[in-house]
Amino acid sequence: MSLKEDLLERLIADGDYVNGEQLAADLGKSRAAVWKAVKALQKEGWDIAAVRNRGYRLSESNDLLSAARVNRFLNRDIEVLYYPVIDSTNNEAKRLLADNGAQLPALIVANEQSAGRGRQGKSFYSPADTGIYFSFVTEPKVSLQNAVGATTAAAVAVCRAIEGLTDAKPQIKWVNDVYLNGAKICGILTEAVTDFESGTVSAVIIGIGINISTLTFPEEVENAGCLGRKIQRAELVGAIARELLEIAFCDTAEYIDYYRSHSMLLGRKINFIENGRVTPATALAIDERGGLTVKTENGEIKTLRSGEISIRPI
Repeated sequence: MSLKEDLLERLIADGDYVNGEQLAADLGKSRAAVWKAVKALQKEGWDIAAVRNRGYRLSESNDLLSAARVNRFLNRDIEVLYYPVIDSTNNEAKRLLADNGAQLPALIVANEQSAGRGRQGKSFYSPADTGIYFSFVTEPKVSLQNAVGATTAAAVAVCRAIEGLTDAKPQIKWVNDVYLNGAKICGILTEAVTDFESGTVSAVIIGIGINISTLTFPEEVENAGCLGRKIQRAELVGAIARELLEIAFCDTAEYIDYYRSHSMLLGRKINFIENGRVTPATALAIDERGGLTVKTENGEIKTLRSGEISIRPI
């Protein structure tokens, strides 16, 4: 890593003032080099206090992202890769897996996505500084064997983390969106990586994008909102990752009741869109595997499982 990265990690880990002379000795650099690195970090937007005879301290008000900052909020030693700008964290996960460049589980975090992706080929608006965009990459587990199961787990992780850090009460729209006060604040895109020779799933990529303070959206983005709470973005990434690490080793039955209790569809009339056909129905239940059971207007009961089905509340 560069001196800037080493210095930032040290300041994050200490959380208090660190003497410049001690930093220079620990990092194997001159005090002048440390001072220049501090100035460079401040220029990038990091709020670092410099006090004579006390040293340097990273302010708690910082909301910039970094691998070291996310790591501070994790309870397990997993690989965290951070990018100021990237096309898509899911795309990067695929590239790393193809090159055997990721130790699983791993987190790929970005401050901005230039080509963020949603389900069914849609884009996900991912501006700099106002949201969190990351991919959680892991080996397939019992509850992560299919897109619906993995997305169900991710929605639970997002809602639990938000409720643990704020006073917000998010709801889940089957299968991949999290809403707050009637507006979408989070999208989830789950993708499986298949081993060509064995035909089995070798990794699961769960991409999550959350609007934290984004206030303006492109015209084509419908019904979007933001969390609108003062929160450290790195802390929220860490909290969601901790939930995902726990859920990845659980059976769906251990968290499906939470998912049901946060559903915004149960008991409501909906339209589900499958293969281009719109069918009016009533959402009845969420089954043990995360499928949505509905009753159509002609009385047919069916359970929706495909990630290619879209739901529209009426």
